[in-house]
Amino acid sequence: MRSEIEAALTEAADAVTRLRANDQVLTAIEAAAGILTTAFRERRRVFSCGNGGSMCDAMHFAEELSGRFRADRPPLAAVAISDPAHLTCTANDYGFDQVFARYLEAHGTKGDVLVAISTSGRSPNVLAAATRAKAQGMSIVALTGTAGSPLGALADVEICTPVGRYSDRIQELHIKVLHILIELVERTLFPPRSSG
Repeated sequence: MRSEIEAALTEAADAVTRLRANDQVLTAIEAAAGILTTAFRERRRVFSCGNGGSMCDAMHFAEELSGRFRADRPPLAAVAISDPAHLTCTANDYGFDQVFARYLEAHGTKGDVLVAISTSGRSPNVLAAATRAKAQGMSIVALTGTAGSPLGALADVEICTPVGRYSDRIQELHIKVLHILIELVERTLFPPRSSG
């Protein structure tokens, strides 16, 4: 088992190293942080969505913005589209493809941001959400794992992490990227006070 453990950790470390060397991704992260920071500064809302592990990432992202990440600072208006009653009601009445889009239709407004997470970049309900967000004048930050995806084409900024062979590696990079985005937002909006 030790060799399998070491191999898994090596593969994960290699994926981070390749991501770190990808200038296009680093530029996209900077641009996404700028979009998020501007939205929060203008008192807009940030929504996030995804399926399965990506929904867990969307929820984690939102709670660290509305709750706490590292600094003790005011809460930021971020929400994951994850209410079970909404999801099941909408899926039952309109189809699973509409669960995120219908929420945005109800709550999203021009100037808000959608953080859309899909390892394949092809999830129908995430694509529908991005289409709805665009129609409402929202900005779209997409986290994908496959270059040239339909979700990437809809996004204002796409952060594509195509360095993992499997979804779990892509998701590991996505959560790293999301933590970096939160850190950049926090440092920009609430810079640490100098001790001198």
